[in-house]
Amino acid sequence: MRSRTPDRLCAEAVDVALAVTREAVGEASVGEHLGVVAEGDRVVTHFFACTEPAYRGWQWATTLTRASRAKNVTIDETVLLPGPDSVLAPEWVPWSERLRQGDLGPGDLLPTEADDLRLEPGWTGEGAAAATAAADSVEIAEAAEVAAAAAAQAAQAADVADAADGPGAAGDTAVTAGDVVTGGPSIAEIGAVARQLGLGRARVLSRYGLHTSADRWEERFGPKTAMAQAAPSKCVSCGFLVAIGGSLGQAFGICANEYSPADGTLVSLAYGCGGHSEAAVMPKTPEPAPMVLDDLHDDETV
Repeated sequence: MRSRTPDRLCAEAVDVALAVTREAVGEASVGEHLGVVAEGDRVVTHFFACTEPAYRGWQWATTLTRASRAKNVTIDETVLLPGPDSVLAPEWVPWSERLRQGDLGPGDLLPTEADDLRLEPGWTGEGAAAATAAADSVEIAEAAEVAAAAAAQAAQAADVADAADGPGAAGDTAVTAGDVVTGGPSIAEIGAVARQLGLGRARVLSRYGLHTSADRWEERFGPKTAMAQAAPSKCVSCGFLVAIGGSLGQAFGICANEYSPADGTLVSLAYGCGGHSEAAVMPKTPEPAPMVLDDLHDDETV
C-alpha cells in the first residue's frame, strides 16, 4: 500500500535525484523540480520538467529509495512520464471499430470474424453427396434383391408355362435389375435448386445483419431524409422503382431514374424525390391540324 507521507530522507534528496536525471538524459533536457510523490514505504519519486520541445508538458520521474534503518539513498530508475498538460496520442481503438463506410479501397481485404453477428451458416452441400451416395447404394442394393426375387419368380413361371403351353409363351415376363428405377433427386439436382434459392454459400446474412443493413440504407434513402420530406410522392407508387425479391422487397426497391439522386441505389419504399414518375406529368403536345388549301376560285372573267 502506498504511503501518504514521503520518506523524509528520500524527499530531501532533490540534488541526488537531479544529478541522476541529468546524467541519464542530459543536462539540457532537465528543467525545474516539480514535486515529490510517495510510492511506498521509503520509496519516493521526484519529478522534473522536461525541456525537450517535442515533449511539452512531460516530466522526468526519478525514483529514490533506501533500506530500513539505512540513511543512504539509492536510485531505482528514471523515466519520462506524461503530465496533466501533455500532448498525447488518442486512445487506441481496434481497426474493426475505426472502420467506416467508404474506407475500403481497390485491393483492400476486409476480414470478417468467425462469429460475426451479421452472418450465419449457410447450406453448401458439403456432406450431401456422401449421404446421397450412401442412400443410393442402399437403394440400389435393395432394388437388386427385389429384381433377383422377381427374376426367380419369373423363371419359375416360365418353367410352368413351358410345361403347359410349350416354349416361348412367357419369354417377355422376366424382370431385370436395369428395369428398376430408384427414387430421390441427385446431388446435382439439389445443388441447382439451392443455387436458385441463393444457397451454396458458407455463410449467409443473419436476421441481425439484415436489420442493421436495412437501418443503414434507410438513413441514406429513407423517409426521414430532406429529399423525401420535400418529395411530392413516395417511391412505392413510382414507375421507376424496380421491385426486388425476398423479405427486403417488402420495404425496399431499386431506383431506375437516371435523373434521381438515388439512381441505381436501394431505396426505401417510403423514400421519394422530385423525379417521381407521376409527380409532374408533362401534357401531351397537341398535334397541329392538317393544312387546308383553299381550292375555290372564280371562273368568271371580267
